[in-house]
Amino acid sequence: MLSRAGWNNVVIFTMLAMIFFLNGLHHKLFDKEQIHAVLPVLPESSFVLAAEIPGVKIERIGTSWRTEGIWQANTNEIESWLSSWLEYSRMTVEPPSLTSQPLSIAQFWLAGYELPWVIRLYQQDHHFYFHDKQRDVWFEMTSNQVSTMFAPIALIKE
Repeated sequence: MLSRAGWNNVVIFTMLAMIFFLNGLHHKLFDKEQIHAVLPVLPESSFVLAAEIPGVKIERIGTSWRTEGIWQANTNEIESWLSSWLEYSRMTVEPPSLTSQPLSIAQFWLAGYELPWVIRLYQQDHHFYFHDKQRDVWFEMTSNQVSTMFAPIALIKE
């Protein structure tokens, strides 16, 4: 016969075993295609303080924006461009087997985050991929979306 402390140990180890078993069970029940989620490219409800793509830096100054670099735009153009980044939601994909370096990099300084949010753009054949470094997720993007999101530097010429 077990003492009260012994039964407590049995219950604790049984619960740990159940947690361990159930924690890994979802990987076996759902194949990888069903696990991929639709996520926004930038975190939901993000408040952009600054953004940078090669040759262009944008900073929030009060309620307006200041640009430095090759793209000189008014507040409406900047807000339209930023909303394209904030509004796109895509299904995450498996990491592609890439052999090239990033085509471009976008960095966003968001309110509430200490480090910039980094999105790397890769191209493999005629496919474009975004790699979200913070969440370590990949998105497949169309050439039109990439053209819109990197419009200030005319990255893709149609």
